[in-house]
Amino acid sequence: MDPDERIVSVWPLTGFGKALHYRVPSGWADEIWPGSLVRVPLGRRFVVGVVFEKDSQPDLPLVQLKLVSQIIYPYPILNANLLQLAEWIRSYYGASMESVLETMIPSVARQGKSARKIKYAKLVRSLDREELAKLESRAPKQFALYQFIAQQFTAQKKSALLGRVNASEAAYRALLEKGFITEEARVSKRIAYDDELAEAEFVEERDIVLNDEQSRAVASVFASMEQGTFATHLLQGVTGSGKTEVYLAAMTKALDEGKGVLFLVPEVALTPQTVGRIRSRLFRYKHISTVVLHSGLSEGERLDAWISLSKGEAQVVVGARSAVFAPIRNLGLIIVDEEHEPAYKQDETPRYHGRDVAVYRAFLENVVCLLGSATPSLESFRNVDRGKYIQNLLTKRVDDRSLPVFHVVDMRSEVMRTRKPVQLSSLLIDKLQERYESGEQSILFINRRGYSASMLCQECGHVEECDHCSVPMTYHRSDETLKCHLCGNEVAAPLLCPECKSPKIRWKGMGTQRIEDAVKRVLPRARIQRIDADTMSRKHLFREILGDFRLGKIDVLVGTQMIAKGLDFPNVTLVGMVDADLSLHIADFRANERTFQLLVQVSGRAGRGDLAGEVVVQTFTPHADPIQFARKEDVSHFLEVEAESRRSHGYPPFRHLIRQVFRGPNEDKVRFFAEQFAKRAGNALQDRVELRGPAPCAIEKMKDNYRYQIWYFANRVSDIMTSLGEIETEINWPKDVIQVFDVDPMNLS
Repeated sequence: MDPDERIVSVWPLTGFGKALHYRVPSGWADEIWPGSLVRVPLGRRFVVGVVFEKDSQPDLPLVQLKLVSQIIYPYPILNANLLQLAEWIRSYYGASMESVLETMIPSVARQGKSARKIKYAKLVRSLDREELAKLESRAPKQFALYQFIAQQFTAQKKSALLGRVNASEAAYRALLEKGFITEEARVSKRIAYDDELAEAEFVEERDIVLNDEQSRAVASVFASMEQGTFATHLLQGVTGSGKTEVYLAAMTKALDEGKGVLFLVPEVALTPQTVGRIRSRLFRYKHISTVVLHSGLSEGERLDAWISLSKGEAQVVVGARSAVFAPIRNLGLIIVDEEHEPAYKQDETPRYHGRDVAVYRAFLENVVCLLGSATPSLESFRNVDRGKYIQNLLTKRVDDRSLPVFHVVDMRSEVMRTRKPVQLSSLLIDKLQERYESGEQSILFINRRGYSASMLCQECGHVEECDHCSVPMTYHRSDETLKCHLCGNEVAAPLLCPECKSPKIRWKGMGTQRIEDAVKRVLPRARIQRIDADTMSRKHLFREILGDFRLGKIDVLVGTQMIAKGLDFPNVTLVGMVDADLSLHIADFRANERTFQLLVQVSGRAGRGDLAGEVVVQTFTPHADPIQFARKEDVSHFLEVEAESRRSHGYPPFRHLIRQVFRGPNEDKVRFFAEQFAKRAGNALQDRVELRGPAPCAIEKMKDNYRYQIWYFANRVSDIMTSLGEIETEINWPKDVIQVFDVDPMNLS
C-alpha cells in the first residue's frame, strides 16, 4: 500500500447498516473530507456513500481495504456539524443512518448529478470577403450561421443560434473545428416557481421604525448574537405584532457579520411571501443570494439550491421542514416561524421534528435560534419556564391596530331557532353581507373538505364506511361520490341504504363544499373560491388563487387549514370559523392546544390592514377553555391552565412520549406481536418508563392494515430508544407485520 494513502470511514446509502473503511488513492488526500459524497465498491457493485471520518482506524488489515472509486463533488455535501446532527437524529428518533442521510441529501444530489450547463458560442475570427464568398458557395448553411453569429455583440445560447437560422449540429460543429467560433459552457440555474412568486411580493425597501416592544426584542436577540454562543429565543407576539421585523433585524445583523441565515416556515405555500419580504429588505445587499429549498421543488431546482449553498454562493435559505438540513456555510442564525405548527413534524421515517432539529443544529453551530409564534407550543412554553429559552414578548399590533372583535355564536341556540341543521349562523350571514357590500373580503374556515362528513341512514342508522379503513367515507356533492380521505378509495354515493334499502340515506355533518354552497345562496353575486385538497388539482394553483385573492378578484375564500397559517391580506376584515368543535372533541391530549392555536391563528387573518377586523366562531361548546381564552387572545393564561392539566396527567411536555405502532393485514398476528413486544419492553425497561398498551389505534384499520399501539412515557429518550432498538432486533418479525417508533408524536390517530 502507498504510504501516502489515507483511510476513511464511509456510510453507504444502500441499507448496509454500518460504516465501512476504504483507502483513499494517492493524491486525493486534499480533496476528500468528512461530508464528501463518494462512490465506493461494495461487493460486485459500486454505491454512493458519505464520508464520516478521515484518518480513521479500521480493524481489518489495510491491504484488505478497497479504494474509494470517485469523489462525486469537489466539496463536502455535508459539513461536520451536519454529520453530528445526523448522528443525533439517528439516536434520538431511533432511525437508521441511511434514512437520515437520504432525508438530509436531495435524491438528485445522491445520484451524483451536476448543475445544468448551457453552451454559448461567439465569434473569434472575422473572415475577409474572399473567405466569406468561398464559405457561402461551398457550405451555405455554415455561411448563414456564421453571418448570424457575427452580427451578435455577445455570446449567444447555442440552442437559440441553431433555432434562429435553422442550422444543423453539423454546420455548428464545422465552424468550431475551423476555429471561426468558440464555445463555452455556463452553469444555468433554474428559476424556481417560488422565486417568480417572490418577485410579485417584492416591495421597495422603506425605513422601518420599530416600536418599543420590537426594539427590546431585537436588543435581546442581538445581545445573544454578540456573545457568539448558543441561545434559543422564543418571540411570542400577538398576530400582527410585527414578528417579521424582528426576524429581519436579526437577519441583517448576521449578514453584516458575514454569516448565513436559515429561515424555516411551516408550509411550502408560505415561502414566496417570506422570500419576497426578505429580498425587499436585503435589496441593498447586492452580494447576498437567497434560495428556496423544500420538497415541492423539481429535482433540478433542489440541486441548484443545494449546490449554491454547498459552494458558499448563497447565504440565505428559506424553506419548509427539510430545509433545516441546508448546507449553509458559516451559519449565524436560525429562524423558525410559527414554531408551534404540527407541520414541522415528519410523518415518515425518520420522524424528526423540524423545530427541535433546528434548535439542536443551532447548539452544534453555536449560534442563536429564534423561534416565533403568536401561540407557542406547550413544549416551548415549558422550556421558557425551565430557563432553557429566552422569552421576548410583543403584546400589541403594529401601529396600535386593534385586535379583531371576537364573536362566539352558540349553535345550540341557532338549531333551536331554526329547528334544522345550520351551516351559517344569522350573525355570520349578516357580517358576510356587510363585508361584501363594503367591498371588503372574508375568509371562512372549516377543517374538513368535502360536502359532509358522512352518509347516515335515518331509518336504521347505517353509516357508509371505507372497506379498507375503519372510518366513515366523506360525501362529495360535486361528483356524487363517497371518498376515503385516508386511502383514497372512491365509490358512487348510494341512493338507497345498503343495509335496509331505505331511500332516507342522507349526508351528515359538513365540509368545505357544503359551506361554499351555503355562501353562494346568501351572496349569489359574490366571487367565491374554495381551497382544499380536492380543488388543488394542479401544481401552483393554491398560490395562484391566493394571488387573485390579494388582488381583490375574490370576495370570499372558503378553505381548510391550508388558509389558516401566516397569510397577510390587508383587505380581509371578516374571518369565520364555521365549526370550532371539529378539532376540540377528538381523542388527543393536544386537542385543547390545537383548537386554541387554530382559533387565534385564524382570527389573526382579520384586520391586518387599516380596516378593523371581526371574527365569528361557531360552536356547540361556547364555554370551552380554548374558545374563551382565544376570545381574549389570552395566550399566557391558556398556556398556564393547559400546562397544569398536562402536568397532572403526566403528558408531554412534562414527560416524553414514544409511540410504537404495529400494522399488518392479519389482526390476530398484529395483536400477538404487539403483546409480545410489550412484555419484553416491560421486563427490560421496568421503572424507567410508564408503558400503556398494546391497544387498537384510534383508527384501527387503515389501507387494509390493522393497527395496534404501545405508548411509552419517559423522562429521557435516548437510553429508552436504545433498549427498544435492542428488543426490536431480538424478534423474528414476519414480513406482514410492520412496526415503527414515533418519538414526540404529533399525530395520535
